[in-house]
Amino acid sequence: MDVLTVVKRNLIVFPLACAAAVAMVVISEGSYWQSVSKLDELGAIGAARTSIQGLERSILAAETGQRGYLLTDRKEYLQPYDKALAEIGEAFEFLDRYYGEVPSSMKVLGDLHGLTETKLSELAVAIRLYDEGKSAASTDIVLSELNKKQMDAIRTLSTELLEHEARNVTAGRKHLYQTLMLSRIGMAALSAISLLALFLYLRQTFALKKQQQELQQIVQAERDRLEIEVAHRTAQLTELTHHLLTAREDERNRLARNLHDELGALLTSAKLDAARIRSRLAGTAPEAMERLTHLVDTLNSSIALGRRIIEDLRPSTLSNLGLVATLEILVREFAERSGVEVHCALAPVKLEATAELMIYRLAQEAITNITKYANARHVWVGLVVRDSQVEVSVRDDGVGFDTRAKASSAYGLVGMRFRVEAEGGTLAVESAPGQGTLIQVTLPQSTLDTA
Repeated sequence: MDVLTVVKRNLIVFPLACAAAVAMVVISEGSYWQSVSKLDELGAIGAARTSIQGLERSILAAETGQRGYLLTDRKEYLQPYDKALAEIGEAFEFLDRYYGEVPSSMKVLGDLHGLTETKLSELAVAIRLYDEGKSAASTDIVLSELNKKQMDAIRTLSTELLEHEARNVTAGRKHLYQTLMLSRIGMAALSAISLLALFLYLRQTFALKKQQQELQQIVQAERDRLEIEVAHRTAQLTELTHHLLTAREDERNRLARNLHDELGALLTSAKLDAARIRSRLAGTAPEAMERLTHLVDTLNSSIALGRRIIEDLRPSTLSNLGLVATLEILVREFAERSGVEVHCALAPVKLEATAELMIYRLAQEAITNITKYANARHVWVGLVVRDSQVEVSVRDDGVGFDTRAKASSAYGLVGMRFRVEAEGGTLAVESAPGQGTLIQVTLPQSTLDTA
């Protein structure tokens, strides 16, 4: 079954399944990319919050390093101060890029820039004055009330930026939850649609399977009916064949009896009349005597021909001497005519008269086929009893034939098979090119005493 056939049989289910699959992919991909984008945004917000907090810490670290230097006059306290200045620069560089397209936040960041620069300038001036030996002026700057106000303003601006980013985080999480919820709803809806498509497909499949089963039942019923009809016809043909064979044998018997009774009587009477005329004309008319002699010879030949025809029509030896003697005479005459060496293994059997006649005719037909086609040098004829079954076989070492090939004319074998089946037996033919032919018949032995 190809794809086009499946589509034609599922005009609703297949497009619905395809649409559900496409929608599922679209929803899944859309939710994925929206979630990835929002997570990236949340990551950037986290980085901005870290930078703002780091900026505040760096300012405090710079102030702490400056005061430590002023109190101890030790240069190592300037190292945290210098490091804090570098970190403050990096933080502002990141925040400038981050808030570059947010005007409201850029204003706050600008104010933070200004306050931070002022604060760092005051720290740098205090260090410079201290280095110049003006400790009192440096101390005044450190203890100035303005210094505290600047740090409070810086904390206020940082807190404002942090609150702005907190609102962004809340909005981003809300958007992410909404995206996931919409994805869940969409996947649930598509799953329901897929289940509906599967249900429709299974229902159509079950309907199609039921239809196929009904068709198979119809076909099987029709096949059974045809088999019964064939068996009935075969039985009728077998009965018809048996009837025709019986009718033919009856006709042969009647014709043989008529020939024996009427034609034999006429020929015998004519021979006797010719003998009387011959005795009266003895020595008087030589030419007439010669004619009478020829006539008597012709009558003798006609009587012999009549006997042969009668024997062919209905072998009298079958009724008088039995099947074994009749087969021996048949094969002996065949051997004398053809010069083929015949081997006989014939045992007495108990069969109905019709079955004996069938075996005789089958042997006649087999010998005729051997004479015409086999080109054999040896023939084996067997008649035995095995397990209450009579087995008759005729085998030759001739050219043989291929039993699988369709013969141009196989009516002889068909006729044999119908004869055997009419008597309740089976016929088997084994042959191969160059290996001779075996015709074997098996039929049940008669339970009646034929002696």
